[in-house]
Amino acid sequence: MSYNPRIKSKQADDLFDAILKLENIEECYRFFEDICTIKEIESIAQRLEVAKLLKVNKTYNEIEDATGASTATISRINRALNYGSDGYNIVLERLGFFEKDEEETK
Repeated sequence: MSYNPRIKSKQADDLFDAILKLENIEECYRFFEDICTIKEIESIAQRLEVAKLLKVNKTYNEIEDATGASTATISRINRALNYGSDGYNIVLERLGFFEKDEEETK
């Protein structure tokens, strides 16, 4: 599955190219502190944590308690995990959080 073509633009390409040029966590903190608000960074980090918890079959209530995310946010992330562009799964796999199902890799 591919990305949503509505987000494709020269500006988005430039942003993603810039992110790919970052070499370590320190550079990520410095760049994202300049480009995002603290709240935006917290929200993005929270979404990744919700995705991790959904992948290990935590309940919405458990996830809400652990992260403070609303059930609407949890539901949206769950929908993205199941029907989205596979972005969460790519990142979680590369972080070593889970292995792809053997059926998916055949």
